[in-house]
Amino acid sequence: MAKIVDYGAFADRLKAAPNRWDVLREFHEEWGYAVRPGSDRWDRWTEDEHETYVRALSGEPRDEDGLEGVDLALPIPAALDEWWELPFNSFTHDSQHYETNPVYPPTVRPDPSGYGVAGPLQDDSDLVAPDADRRVCVFMAENQYCNEWGYLAAEAHDPDPRVLVSVDDDRWALQARSVSEFFLQLTVQRLPRTLGWSAEIYDGEEIIDGDEDDLRARITERMPELGFEPWAELQQDTIVYGGPDVLAFVADGELGGIAFAGRTPRAVLDLAERLGVKLTEEDLTEPGEY
Repeated sequence: MAKIVDYGAFADRLKAAPNRWDVLREFHEEWGYAVRPGSDRWDRWTEDEHETYVRALSGEPRDEDGLEGVDLALPIPAALDEWWELPFNSFTHDSQHYETNPVYPPTVRPDPSGYGVAGPLQDDSDLVAPDADRRVCVFMAENQYCNEWGYLAAEAHDPDPRVLVSVDDDRWALQARSVSEFFLQLTVQRLPRTLGWSAEIYDGEEIIDGDEDDLRARITERMPELGFEPWAELQQDTIVYGGPDVLAFVADGELGGIAFAGRTPRAVLDLAERLGVKLTEEDLTEPGEY
């Protein structure tokens, strides 16, 4: 990792990128992720599941086959299938980093099978026209289904539609400007804190040194955001800020939380020094194995 990556410039990098898959591949490489030779892969579906889906699309009679929540009239956006096939995809090879469950093929909300927990897009949302289809097609969920992520049924024909997240009171909020950006954002949330050097500065109960509100203010003033929508999960929103080889994760909500993750221990310690936080290498969590 001789070359320093300035994540303070990530938002501009995101705007300039022709597509999100290139940035996703680069991000994997920057944090030291590589698919291990011979590792197993999580496929979208088994051969039997695919056959069932194709038969259902053709209108052939079918028994109870697990597709009750799937609207076969809605296409699956191309970006979702592209993500499953990415050769460097850390989710499909090492899903333990993610604490989420894929839903494939996507199922609609409200779910006619009764399995999905969220409802349709709320009536007062301005994310679609008043007379548009207000169902949401869910393709990923937090392990306990506390949050679900999906695209609007009204935008299912878009190759890379916007992504919504289920939040409090069965409401949906915008999570990402596209499916491909969602998967990049999910990776940013997960990989650095498992594959990088990390430190929990504030975990909802105590802070290593100094006042939490003051630290939040210093991060906001001195570090640029990465350019994503706030990450909504487990009743809190997290904004990620960037610096040389380092990221700062700042969450609001009842749990709160501030964490640093760096490509090197020096990057984390340098950030702490710039922000007035007393850290030593003994305070850092080493990169985990995968």
